[in-house]
Amino acid sequence: MQFPNVRFLLSVASAEQFPNEPGREVAFAGRSNAGKSSAINAIIQRNGMARTSKTPGRTRLLNFFELEPGKRLVDLPGYGYATASPVERKQWTGLIDSLPGRDFLIGLFLIVDIRRGLRDEDLQLVEWAIASGWQVHALLAKSDKLNQRERSAALKEAQAQLPDGVTVQIFSAHEGLGVEPAQKRLLQMLSS
Repeated sequence: MQFPNVRFLLSVASAEQFPNEPGREVAFAGRSNAGKSSAINAIIQRNGMARTSKTPGRTRLLNFFELEPGKRLVDLPGYGYATASPVERKQWTGLIDSLPGRDFLIGLFLIVDIRRGLRDEDLQLVEWAIASGWQVHALLAKSDKLNQRERSAALKEAQAQLPDGVTVQIFSAHEGLGVEPAQKRLLQMLSS
């Protein structure tokens, strides 16, 4: 098991609640229906650690998980389809906007539904992360829904859309496809 001591740390609703312990963090983000929680659970090899739901947009706070001392994963609220009040959306925006000032955060995993491809919101998030000095890795999730030829075409299209230096891979939490390369990339980010 790659992360034998992973544990949930805390959920935060404001920047003042962020953990202060030194370390390195990688954030996980994606549209509300992209399969972000399933991807997190597959990568850390824990069923139900990040809560999954048939209702998109269930993650409402920033959730911190400790993979090992000094190495954390941050689960961000999904964007897009989430049904939330304007007050909740404003709270999320404030939380997300405070992340670039966080010295510990060094990377972003972007979860994209391979059938939908990269959209403007995804590419804006990538640009924002790069401007923040973060490494970015994209997971083309739910790839079990496509055949091999369609997967290859989607990967090629994503590679053409993403800026230089952004890595991307095929991924399926359901089939376990791409879990090991995703774990390796996450560890590279947390160790560099």
